[in-house]
Amino acid sequence: MARYRGPKTKIARRFKEPIYGEDKWMDRKPYGPGQHGPNRRRGKQSEYSVQLAEKQKAKYTYGLLERQFQKMFQAAASRKGITGETLLQLCEARLDNTVYRLGIAPTRRAARQLVGHRHITVNGDVVNVPSYTLRPGDVVAVRERSRSLETITNSLATSATRFDWLEWDGSNMSGKFITMPERAQIPENIREQLIVELYSK
Repeated sequence: MARYRGPKTKIARRFKEPIYGEDKWMDRKPYGPGQHGPNRRRGKQSEYSVQLAEKQKAKYTYGLLERQFQKMFQAAASRKGITGETLLQLCEARLDNTVYRLGIAPTRRAARQLVGHRHITVNGDVVNVPSYTLRPGDVVAVRERSRSLETITNSLATSATRFDWLEWDGSNMSGKFITMPERAQIPENIREQLIVELYSK
């Protein structure tokens, strides 16, 4: 399973956003990485540079590599509707992202690991592919023998955020993917139109 394994804070500081969640170092150093820190003179960014940075931010946010992200964009472009919005919908419909959104895992990285280690089921069947795309009506649940895992119980105990396109049943540790989310419902600070413009060149 290919994925980014490098330092998370460095990436978050590059975009000046805590894209991996709360980070104490982002509070201490809210500027880009590099030995010259905040004193480094940065010239005006080109249009291409801004578009590229937005694409990179989306990739790191959802834990995708370049080829995966490109394929997802092509799939979004081939569907009806607004390409940028469809792209984010496909990212949100990934199994690992949904496990994270349901509160089963504290981070997307942890969600990816839970899926890969066969702790998650979809419609009653074990699925160990993090990139599995959910469809409206699919039920995502914690495997019965995995429900006592400390990681899962702690995450569920501290998770209070719920999303309109997901339905959670705490007694069965299962959630239903009701529908594809609308752009206004997705909390990520991503300017998807810039990504569309980049790929359209």
